[in-house]
Order: sequence, then C-alpha cells, then structure tokens
Amino acid sequence: MDLNILWFILVAVLFIGFFFLEGFDFGVGMLLPFLGKNDNERRVIINSIGPVWDGNEVWLITAGGALFAAFPNWYATLFSGFYLALFVILVGLIVRGVAFEFRSSDRNPAWRNLWDWMIFVGSFLSALLWGVAVTNLLQGVPIDANMQYVGGFWNLLSPYTLVGGLTTLLVFTLHGALFLTLKIEGDMVERARRVATRVGLVTIPVVLVLALLTYVNTDLFTKAGAAVVFVGSAVFLVLAWLLLKSGRNGWAFIANGLTIVCFTAAMFWGLFPRVMVSNLNPDWSLTIYNASSSPYTLKVMTVVALTMVPIVLLYQAWTYWVFRHRVTDKHLHY
Repeated sequence: MDLNILWFILVAVLFIGFFFLEGFDFGVGMLLPFLGKNDNERRVIINSIGPVWDGNEVWLITAGGALFAAFPNWYATLFSGFYLALFVILVGLIVRGVAFEFRSSDRNPAWRNLWDWMIFVGSFLSALLWGVAVTNLLQGVPIDANMQYVGGFWNLLSPYTLVGGLTTLLVFTLHGALFLTLKIEGDMVERARRVATRVGLVTIPVVLVLALLTYVNTDLFTKAGAAVVFVGSAVFLVLAWLLLKSGRNGWAFIANGLTIVCFTAAMFWGLFPRVMVSNLNPDWSLTIYNASSSPYTLKVMTVVALTMVPIVLLYQAWTYWVFRHRVTDKHLHY
C-alpha cells in the first residue's frame, strides 16, 4: 500500500478519535457551571471524566507527532499559519488541565467557582476553534508556491469557518450532555437530558447551514464518497435527537458519536489527496506527496506505529472498562 495514503488515513483516524473522545470532555466542561447546582454535583460531573480526560488528549499529541514525522511540510505550514488560533487552543487545554488539578486544593467556594469557570472557558475555546481550523483546511487559505502561509489571523475567520466553529461547539456540548446521562445519577440525569434535547434542537439546523455553506465554499460535494459521509453525519445527528426523545440515552450517545466520526471523516475525505488547500492557486496546495517525509522515514514509522498503537489502544480500552460505572456522591472523598 502507498505509505503516504496510509499515513494520511492514520492521521485522520487519530483526529477522529480525538474529536470523539475529547468531544464529550469539552461538552462536560462547558456544562459544568450550569448543570452542577452545588459543589457536590460539580465534583460528580468532574469525576465523570476525571480518570480519562488526560488520556483522551493523548490522541491529539499523537496526531501532532504523526504530522511532524510523516508530513513535515504540512506540520510547518499549519502551525505557522494557524499559529495564533492553535496557541489559543493550547492555552484552553492548559487552563482546563490546571483547573482540574487546582480546583480541589482549597475548599473556599469562590476558589472552586473560579476554576469551574476556567474549565468552561478552556473547553469553550477549544471546541469552537477546532471547528474553525478544520473548515479552514477544507475551504483553503493563502499559501504561496513555497508552501508558506501568507495570510494573517483574520484570513482564518469567515462566515463558513465561524459556522464550522459553532457546529463543533454545539455537537461537543450535545456529546457531553449525552455522556453525562450515562455517567451520573439522580436529578442531574434528567437535567442533562433536557439540556441535550434543547442543544440538539439547535444543532440540527446549524449543521444543515454548514452543509449548504460547504457545498458553496468547497469542493467536498464533488466527491461522492465524502458527500455521502457528510450527509450521514447529519442523519446520525437527527437520529441521536430522536433516540434521546424516546429515552434511549445510550444509543443517542452512540449516534451522536457517529455524527462526529462521519463529520471528521468527510472533511479529510474532501481534502484528499491534499492536506491544505491554497486559495491563491490550486497547484500550490499541499498534498500527501509534496508535504511528506522520505519513503524510508515512512517505513520506519509504520513499523513503530503497528507495534505500539495496538498497545496504547488496549490500555485505553482497559481504562474505560475499569471506570465504566456511574459516578455518585458515594465516590467523593472529603
């Protein structure tokens, strides 16, 4: 198999895994100040993702490492051109991580409330800006013949990319609310269901607007496979909302997860074989060939990936199995 194609698929899979897993982390973080009515409830909400949130972020670190090693020109152009946006995402992730650790270091209500809102801010920024970044890759950015990004920060903001950011923000919020219906007990479950129902009702039309703008602003729908998968994401979203309304929370979570999987897969499929589209000249776009490492490097990386990735996946699956039970007040340590 063409190793350039293989590594493009692996990078796509890593981002799909990151958005699926970290998506509900972001959603839980954004809902924390609103669903938790007191300190005990907020601690239960945090504990629902406490054992897994940092492991979920490893998918992003691995995706970044894969970009750096397999497609160094993609990595260089992406991280230089999207520097400020990615820096804000990084700040958001750092703020979340610090907040999770610092929150319980003092029992002062004002202290804990501050860090609860920092979890919200970090989750909000990350969820919003990832959508902006992904849709920019598909729409195209100013890249010259030397693979250099020649635009500024404001080139990354357009009606299409802002709707893309709003889409990921809403879908991740819905993902987090559905996750909580499976991980907590008591009155909070019904609260999470109500939030999920309302968020889902708003998310569906936003996704339809994104589909329309994707048709107008990109060439994704010229590729039949990508178009089918993109439409599939909208279908799964509607299905998730219907399942939620019928009380099947677990199936609703799976359906919404498939929305994220299909949406991300469609974006990468729409890009292929490009990795970054130049809106100055299509011939200046970065592809899996002109942005890649040497064949020898790809061969060595393939051997390492086939050896280590299954071990990492088994370990993370084991972690989720160990912490599969619902979280209640009984699990809190005072």
